[in-house]
Amino acid sequence: MTRLHIPVLLRWSDFDAYAHVNNAEMLRILEEARIQAFWRPDDGGEGNATAILDARPGAETISLIARQEIEYLVPIPYMRAPIDIELWIGRLGGASLEVCYEVYSPEGVDPRVLYTKAATTIVMVRAETGRPQRIADEQREAWAPYVEEPVSFTKRG
Repeated sequence: MTRLHIPVLLRWSDFDAYAHVNNAEMLRILEEARIQAFWRPDDGGEGNATAILDARPGAETISLIARQEIEYLVPIPYMRAPIDIELWIGRLGGASLEVCYEVYSPEGVDPRVLYTKAATTIVMVRAETGRPQRIADEQREAWAPYVEEPVSFTKRG
């Protein structure tokens, strides 16, 4: 099982009156992890092996969010060490992919706590036309090692 580990620092403004990470801020935290994992650095530096999307203005292909699902398991309390967000790809389709996440307590903290599970469906779109764009061979090759079973959400019912 190969996953990316993205550390994300929490900001004071991420917390609500209940002293835990606000649900709307969780979407921003997941976005920050996703950007670090998949977007090329603007400065031309090296990112993760998966960071191959050109997200600069004028890029030919853009990535749009089609769907997101989040399951909150345990409230995330304030902490100064970065939380550990594990990312992998639960499905790699023709023009879309499902990014899966598990949000954990900081690395080295014992016991390790799983706070949140989430999944985001991303559609690759040709910027010029707004039409879906097939995932390029370069992207498939970079992302293939990170494909595994999708996140498993708790069944309700």
